[in-house]
Amino acid sequence: MSGKRRDTRLIHGGRRPEWTQGIVNPPVWRASTILFDSVEAMHEAYPPEDGRLHYGRNGTPTQWALAEALTELEPGAAGTKLFPSGSAAVAAALLSVLSAGDELLMVDSAYAPTRAFCEDVLKRMGIATRYYDPLVGEGIAELFTERTKAVFLESPGSLTFEVQDVPAICAAARARGDLSIIACTKYVVGHADAMLGSVTAAPGVWRRLERTTRALGQHVGPDDAYLATRGLRTLGVRLRQHQESGLKVAGWLQEQPQVARVLHPALPSCPGHEHWQRDFRGASGLFSFVLNGGGEADRARLVDGLELFGIGYSWGGYESLALPVDPERNRSATRWQAEGPLVRLHIGLEDSDDLIEDLARGLAGYGAAG
Repeated sequence: MSGKRRDTRLIHGGRRPEWTQGIVNPPVWRASTILFDSVEAMHEAYPPEDGRLHYGRNGTPTQWALAEALTELEPGAAGTKLFPSGSAAVAAALLSVLSAGDELLMVDSAYAPTRAFCEDVLKRMGIATRYYDPLVGEGIAELFTERTKAVFLESPGSLTFEVQDVPAICAAARARGDLSIIACTKYVVGHADAMLGSVTAAPGVWRRLERTTRALGQHVGPDDAYLATRGLRTLGVRLRQHQESGLKVAGWLQEQPQVARVLHPALPSCPGHEHWQRDFRGASGLFSFVLNGGGEADRARLVDGLELFGIGYSWGGYESLALPVDPERNRSATRWQAEGPLVRLHIGLEDSDDLIEDLARGLAGYGAAG
């Protein structure tokens, strides 16, 4: 797939003839024990690696096809490992590069479970975490110490969608080996029916990621891998629809008197929007909006009254979601201040006009019962 455009790589990545045997989709290989013809053949299968059957935990063509397809989306990458969730992928990536006595620089707008891993696990291992302003840019160089061994970026940020100056931060860090983490549960799977995460590694850290993953016993079941591979094939067209509908809803929300701000990376009102314009090819359907006054009870009535928006965690599926979120509970390097409560929306694949009508009904009564 070298040289092919992204949408083509999404369709053809990982479809090796020796893995598919003429079938369009890689079959679901369910396996724990792999039988060998001889002791010699068993020894030849070690060490385990993608493309060589060894033991079920090390994968079959079902998992290898997905891993290879994800690797082909990252130019110059050496390989990808799969994990049972995005949080598990974050943990393995960090454990691959950090040791006792090291220091991690973690963006202050990170996903809450990532922060919990730093405080509950890394701290016990003697690894310190310092949180930094997501808009620090090249100023991150001033935060480095002799102990700093990793910088964690999440752009746009969780809940509040700050867009980081990734090139400036990477230049300051003089990165020797990047790790790219995907919560595949979201848009890659795309149908709210499987949990999955991935880490794609540059050559300099690939072997460390491999060893850490094996030592942790991480494994993804073939059925979940199959669902993610199937979702990957339609990712391009789904994302374009999510983007189109999301921008339409976000633009409408900007004009409503009950809304103080809309935090969508593609809108000028979002912190770091200039970085999004420079670095991104598009947007998704995920964003937040700040209500103009009111309290938690008002917000809860608004969310409860929506008909087409489900109330639940995650995002990236075909269904729209609305979730009350409170960023101030997970900040230490920065302070979250807003005109009112925050609501995070995921705009699914429903008709955007129906979603706007649903939100209009909810906003019409916002604060009235308070």
